[in-house]
Amino acid sequence: MPDLGDRLRVKSRDIWDLEEIQETLRLLQSADEISSLIETAHCEDVVSYALEMDEGGVRCAMLWACWMGKTCLLSKLLKIGGDPNSRDDAGRTCLHLSCLVGNGETVKLLLEHGADPNMWDSVSERKATPLHCAASAKSLNCVNALLNHGADVNAGLSEHSPLHYAVMSDAPEVVSALLEAGACPDTPQVFTETPLHVAASLGSASCMKLLLDAGADVRAALGPGRATALHLAAVDGHAECASLLLEHGARIDCPNSRGQTSLHLAALAQSVEVVELLVAKRADVRARDIDGRTPLHGAIVRGARACDVARLLLSVGADPNAPDNFGYTPLHIAALNEFSACVLLLLDYGGDVTLRTNGGVSALSFIVRRVPDVVPRYLCKFDDAVHVSEHEIGDVDCELTIDFRPLVPCLTRGEAELLLAFVEVGRKDVLKHPVAETFLFLKWRRIRKFFVLSFAYHAIFITLYSLYILQIFLCEDVTCDVPSYLRPVQYVIVLLNLCFLSKEIFQACLDYSAYIRQWENWLQILIIIGVFLCTVTITNTSNWQHDVAAITIFFCWLELMMIIGRFPTFGLYVQMFTTVTVNFATFLMAYSCLLMAFGLAFSVLFSNYPAFHLPAGLVKTVMMMSGELEYEDIFYNNCTNSQIHYPLTAHAMFLIFVLLVTVILTNLLVGLAVSDIQALQESAGLDRLVRQTQLVAHLESMLFSSLLTCAPQQLLAVLRWGALLTASHMRTLNIRPNDPRENRIPRELIASIYKMVASRKDTKKSIRKNNNYEFRLRKETDQEDIERQQHVKRKSYLYERYSCESQNVERRKKTTNSGSIDNKNRPVSFSINAIQEICMVDIKNQLAELTKKINKLAEVTDSKLSFIDKKLDETRPP
Repeated sequence: MPDLGDRLRVKSRDIWDLEEIQETLRLLQSADEISSLIETAHCEDVVSYALEMDEGGVRCAMLWACWMGKTCLLSKLLKIGGDPNSRDDAGRTCLHLSCLVGNGETVKLLLEHGADPNMWDSVSERKATPLHCAASAKSLNCVNALLNHGADVNAGLSEHSPLHYAVMSDAPEVVSALLEAGACPDTPQVFTETPLHVAASLGSASCMKLLLDAGADVRAALGPGRATALHLAAVDGHAECASLLLEHGARIDCPNSRGQTSLHLAALAQSVEVVELLVAKRADVRARDIDGRTPLHGAIVRGARACDVARLLLSVGADPNAPDNFGYTPLHIAALNEFSACVLLLLDYGGDVTLRTNGGVSALSFIVRRVPDVVPRYLCKFDDAVHVSEHEIGDVDCELTIDFRPLVPCLTRGEAELLLAFVEVGRKDVLKHPVAETFLFLKWRRIRKFFVLSFAYHAIFITLYSLYILQIFLCEDVTCDVPSYLRPVQYVIVLLNLCFLSKEIFQACLDYSAYIRQWENWLQILIIIGVFLCTVTITNTSNWQHDVAAITIFFCWLELMMIIGRFPTFGLYVQMFTTVTVNFATFLMAYSCLLMAFGLAFSVLFSNYPAFHLPAGLVKTVMMMSGELEYEDIFYNNCTNSQIHYPLTAHAMFLIFVLLVTVILTNLLVGLAVSDIQALQESAGLDRLVRQTQLVAHLESMLFSSLLTCAPQQLLAVLRWGALLTASHMRTLNIRPNDPRENRIPRELIASIYKMVASRKDTKKSIRKNNNYEFRLRKETDQEDIERQQHVKRKSYLYERYSCESQNVERRKKTTNSGSIDNKNRPVSFSINAIQEICMVDIKNQLAELTKKINKLAEVTDSKLSFIDKKLDETRPP
């Protein structure tokens, strides 16, 4: 006898577990003996044994006969008085079991003998009628028989009807029969699972069409998630089902409880087919869920087909810079998940690497840390920003066009945001790129008027304050009188200081954490406090004000020096001074314990000298580093009160100090601080560019701050126009590198740009020569032009240039569609790696075709040899 599991055409786990049914039947009286007899003996022997076991034996035999599909045995048991509604201990009747195994003959036999087609199992948790079992078994004969004998087609409609199980078993014939018999295609309970949900989740297009034609509600939502059938079809990637639902009026942008549309779910499931369908039906590619995420966010959560889905969404207008509620853009997520190809694709469509999360982390920071291989490829956009407009590179009339737009991904936050982002992630070397350095030069020339005004303001303020201090605090007494004629100057200084304070408060409100990290801001705060303390004098000064005045006037002129250092002409030298000062202070801190040791020792040995008394003795020790040793005054002074009490130890300690500190340490500090002037100039030059970038970005952050919303908009427009370079008049710059009259930018920048372009051209010639590749411009038909107008225009082609996977796909397309090679040529430019990849794909394809030809030739040869052997066998004599 065939195995029972093979005979069951039911997904029995949907109603009852197969092992559960068999276990329940084995618990019946004499179940083992009767089941063995049914398998091995004749019907008469089973009937005789059942009669000997009284009524329980007949019940057991009938249930086992129905379960094992023994129609003949069941007929004899019914004739001897067997109950057609017999139940097992779980409440399942003979009709239930017969329908589960899909035996139409036993079902008809039971119904003819009075079996109840609407009887429920009364014990199990999941109640079902025989019609449920027949529908789950996909048995059309059983279903028709039950319907003909009055079975309730909508039994259990509030939970799971027979139609529900028929759809779950993917039985379109049964579904059709139930619908024709009046089965309701929906569920009366709100937010419960309908047959349409089941068909959508299983991808059963045939069942779904029957349900939709019967009027199933496409708007029905399931459970707390409020998922419609279209949502389920999108999640499981069933494009045909999704198409049917849309044709029957399903809302394409209907959100679930999390605000996700079907496009969100299809993108998250990486279902390219469904995404393509929904996009073609004009689904909203910019819809947001409750977390503010678009379908493009979900498309790049997984890496399997992320690029395919993302490219579909981007081509129809998905925003690569849309932030979610936490500030994460799709570019952040792609970099965070280390999907280099997705990052390149998003950059192609205008992804902005300067956008920041709510925590202040830029997308560029994620790229540098997670996918550093993207950075040099992204910097190729800077190289491509320079091209030869006219003539050859060596001609006198050669003209180079520099496009600054790759440096400015977004104008709403200023133009220095990208360069500042590179500085923040530790890529200061980007500022030395010829395009970036030229941009900074022109940018500075554009906005230097703001810094000139700032310098003029500080110069006037510091000059007035210095004159005020010199007029009051130069008296020889502890307190000085304030002349009445200085009152107007005092009021002007207070007013200027209030303006200074307002500026600092405004800067602190822009970014408090960045403000407190800058030491110059602390210096300015000390100046403001010191000026207020020195100008509160009414009639005469106090003793402590002299100290404050001295410190404040020193800080004022130090601040003015730092302001002068912002100008490129003087910035290099001020930056060198700052660098040396920081280095010297760092090295001095490292040897501070040694100086402390000598200072304390000298305070003990020369206790009768006031200069060595603590804490002045420590200052005296530092002064001795510069060579101010005063050896004769200390050891051979004729004054009686200056005699050395410990001459031997004092001489030894003094000698050790001269050797270790004055000779060795001082020269070491000087050598370490300024050992390489040329290297110091180079580093100072780069630091100057960094500082210049930070200052430009800081000025633009003030001009574009949301705190200025109450300011006159016309005034803001004028100020912003005066600060922006690319928005005003200079998006590109044309220069003639071979013309000695060219003076719009410094000659060293012109030389750097010329060298970069010449090197790039030589590289392209070498690639063409070595790889024997000819690069052609892409020719497009009128139809392709029309299609391109319907898609979002890319800003670059980094993805095609650097993604090996895309190159392989493109190559496979070209080998399979050889007739369209002329219309689909390669992009204009490739990297060496990309070209090598294409060559490898060509070689692999040719090897594969050669292998097929060899195999085919071998098969033909074998068949011919077999035919010859057969003929030879026939011609041989017996």
